[in-house]
Amino acid sequence: MDLRSELLKSIWYAFTALDVEKSGKVSKSQLKVLSHNLCTVLSIPHDPVALEEHFREDDDGPVSSQGYMPYLNKYILDKVEEGAFVKENFDELCWTLTAKKNYHPEKNGKNILLPKDAFRLWCLFNFLSEDKYPLVMVSDEVEYLLKKICMAMNVELNYVELEDFISQDAVQQNGFTVWAFLDMMNTGRLTKGISRDSVSMAIEEVYREIVGDVLKEGYLWKRGQLRRNWTERWFTLRPSTLAYFASEDRKERKGSIMLDGNCCVEVLPDKDGKRCMFCLKTLSKTYEMSASDTKQRQEWTAAIQTAIRLHVEGKTSLHKDLKLKRREQREQRERRRKAKEEELQRLRALQEEKERKLAELELLKEAQRQAQALLEQDELRRRQQHEQMQQALEVQLREAEEARASMQAEMALKEAEAERQRKRIRELEEMQQRLEEALKLEIRARQDEEAFRYTQARLLAEEEEKMKALMTLQEEQEEYILKTQREKQELKQEMENKTRALEEAQRQLEEVRANRHKVDQDVVVAQRKLRQASTNVKHWNVQMNRLMHPIGPGGTSLRPPSSVSRSFHPLCFNESAQVHQWGSQPTVTQTWLLTITRGSVHLDAIIYHY
Repeated sequence: MDLRSELLKSIWYAFTALDVEKSGKVSKSQLKVLSHNLCTVLSIPHDPVALEEHFREDDDGPVSSQGYMPYLNKYILDKVEEGAFVKENFDELCWTLTAKKNYHPEKNGKNILLPKDAFRLWCLFNFLSEDKYPLVMVSDEVEYLLKKICMAMNVELNYVELEDFISQDAVQQNGFTVWAFLDMMNTGRLTKGISRDSVSMAIEEVYREIVGDVLKEGYLWKRGQLRRNWTERWFTLRPSTLAYFASEDRKERKGSIMLDGNCCVEVLPDKDGKRCMFCLKTLSKTYEMSASDTKQRQEWTAAIQTAIRLHVEGKTSLHKDLKLKRREQREQRERRRKAKEEELQRLRALQEEKERKLAELELLKEAQRQAQALLEQDELRRRQQHEQMQQALEVQLREAEEARASMQAEMALKEAEAERQRKRIRELEEMQQRLEEALKLEIRARQDEEAFRYTQARLLAEEEEKMKALMTLQEEQEEYILKTQREKQELKQEMENKTRALEEAQRQLEEVRANRHKVDQDVVVAQRKLRQASTNVKHWNVQMNRLMHPIGPGGTSLRPPSSVSRSFHPLCFNESAQVHQWGSQPTVTQTWLLTITRGSVHLDAIIYHY
């Protein structure tokens, strides 16, 4: 994978992040800002004239990725020089743009990854992803990356959780997207029981190894070229250089060794109190180094030899080479799988063809057996028919001989019979004459009988007319009887109705009499109450007069002055009595009006209301 392809992957994420409406197009103003920032981080001279000319405001609408590619190739990617810029800064720019839109770890409730770890995993994903857009990573590469991270943490990969995630429908159909991969890492299902710092250190180590092309890092003892003393340094091995620093933080670089095809590495015996020694020889110098143990020395010598081999082969990255080999292996496996499937399909087709032919052969054999059986049956049937016909012919021959003998005997009998018949004919002729005579007598008798029959028919006609008259009289009599019965029933029904009406009238009369008796009793009670009320009024009138005319000392009446007297509201005593009698009797209401004034009480009137 060349530098242009690596840069395009990161730029694709930045472009899609600016596509807010997900229409595949980005506004020109945003593309201008993106282009300016890309020129800055790639250390390319910015050409504002070309930018403004390419993205004129009079162009129609936003720009698609296909419309942006000509400018990107001509004015940016064609001018990029490898080693003239820091690729990590370029990746951070693109990551910042795309993470704001797409990376939201807080939505899962867990956030295992630090922001820098998410950025490094994004870079690793871009490095290992397929060269197809949208960018995805196949499950084999995901498993390879997770194995590298787990090896850096000295733990085993949890294949169960990985298989559960890979078995999802979206992953099986489209592959891993970077956001699905980061969400899987943030769940913590693959790093259970491992601290956040350990995960971060492992990701950084894998990032430096794969993206930073660091073949190996670690502490080694190095012998000085002038003072010849031993000093512990932090070494970083890349395909073209072996750099060493004062400490692990790599802030103070002490020197670097350029690797080429003239370099070689040799193992040295232990001396001067140092063990596990080896040396790196170049054309100008020999560098002596000491590892902590034999295993480390073996790893360092193998790594340096690998770096020299890559440089000789003209390859700049070990993992790019490994990625291409893995891709070739996957393609070979896929081709083998397809070839195997095609072979299996061909074998299945051949097997089906063989089975079909065997089935056809079996059908032919069965048809042949059936035809043979039919032929045998036909032959047997013909033999049976021939035997039957032969037997029938023999029987017919015997019957014919018997018939001839019987016919001869019958001819003799026929001749005797003919003689008898001739004699009989003569007798019949004589009988015919006698019958003719008898027939003439019968004709005369029939004529007489016809005369008698005509007379009998006339008498029957007369009898029929009389019978019709009799039937007419009978029908009239039945109609009269039916009419009489209906009238009798109607009269009976009318009598029953009148009887019921009479009983109902008697019942109503009894009720009227009972009501009248009750009303008479009510009238008596009302009259008694009326008399009692009249007596009470008279009594109260006397009492009121007595109270309103008191006797003062000396026998004089005390009357209030006329100027002080005034009327009070009248008090009304109502006495009502209702009289209900049979017929229409009026309702009588008796009202007593009692007017009370200061010093006097008057019973003004008795009013009767009808």
